[in-house]
Amino acid sequence: MASKKKADSKTSMTTDTSPSEPRDPNYEPRLRKLYRDEVVAKLQKEFGITNIMAVPKIEKVSINMGMGEAIQNSKVLDDAVEEMAAIAGQRPTVTRAQKSIAAFKLRQGMPIGARVTLRGERMWEFLDRLIAVALPRVRDFRGIPSKSFDGRGNYTLGIRDHLIFQEIDFNKVDKPKGMNITIVTTAGNDERAQYLLRELGMPFQR
Repeated sequence: MASKKKADSKTSMTTDTSPSEPRDPNYEPRLRKLYRDEVVAKLQKEFGITNIMAVPKIEKVSINMGMGEAIQNSKVLDDAVEEMAAIAGQRPTVTRAQKSIAAFKLRQGMPIGARVTLRGERMWEFLDRLIAVALPRVRDFRGIPSKSFDGRGNYTLGIRDHLIFQEIDFNKVDKPKGMNITIVTTAGNDERAQYLLRELGMPFQR
């Protein structure tokens, strides 16, 4: 019985949350259309790129939520998985401890967080919601820091309160949860990556 329950739980963690109704075959995410119709040409002009295949683009978006409290209360992690699925539109996977740490009563293999990687349409849709809806809901928002690039054109944004996403019902949330959002690009350097993200509407601090 225990093994069956474990298997059912694992299956539920990887279930896709995509809608059952078929999408319009002509549908294209708004942000991807903006990139194709306007941003590509601006990037080519700004950096003198002649090969269309060399134009920087967004490759994937990774969302990570660490839940150290799950060591004491597994329900916290269950809630995090459900809430991240609502935010990302895709079921996350559970992350586990790589090694044991006695001081924190942490054993290797224990679930400690959730993570999801978005590509294609879901990636563009998530970025659009992040830029146009979620970030403006941050209290006293004055833009995001421009120094969070890694030197290779990838950007990581820390979110302190996941309640900025309208997919989350604050009446059903015990406490705010933080997360890291990493945008991986093919830019190769921070200057090109920042230009790409800014032209897509990312509100960097001036």
